[in-house]
Amino acid sequence: MPPLNAELLKARLMDELPGALAPTPTRVSTDGHTPPAKKGEHPKINPLATNDPVIHAERLPEVAAFLRDACGYPLLSNITAVDYLAEDVIELVYHFTSLAGGPPLAVKLRCPRDNPEVPSLTSEWPGASLQEREAFDLFGVRFPGHPHLTRVYMWDEFEGFPMRKDFPKQGDKYFGAEDEE
Repeated sequence: MPPLNAELLKARLMDELPGALAPTPTRVSTDGHTPPAKKGEHPKINPLATNDPVIHAERLPEVAAFLRDACGYPLLSNITAVDYLAEDVIELVYHFTSLAGGPPLAVKLRCPRDNPEVPSLTSEWPGASLQEREAFDLFGVRFPGHPHLTRVYMWDEFEGFPMRKDFPKQGDKYFGAEDEE
């Protein structure tokens, strides 16, 4: 099987899993066109622009199984979350590795900050359990189907999600509602 890259994976997903890909912005300014760069300035770049495939969250189990079964990428090596406060989304990045060689692949999905919910992959990839718990604990992402979705770093009574960009903190001090008066 020839090694995949992001563009080939997107093409295969469009052909073999229609509707799995989500719309992705291009690397242009927020007003819809790329402004001419002035000397010493950089054009505005959309932070959500990416070359990696972005999929609909509810299609994650199907896409992950496709990567494993049809593309030869059985190892889910990493799951991470990114908070895009200004865009009001939390992005999850799933890294898959082929044991036969070739470049690793990243698949991204985005969910709204006010209701971050993504299907759990722990039934097929048990190694996803801890990383899904981290995303739950630190970013507030819920994973329906996870067998034990509890905090892993913060104590059970802790309120909030400390890796979100709007979490109240200053230096190494964290402020609760009672501290901000």
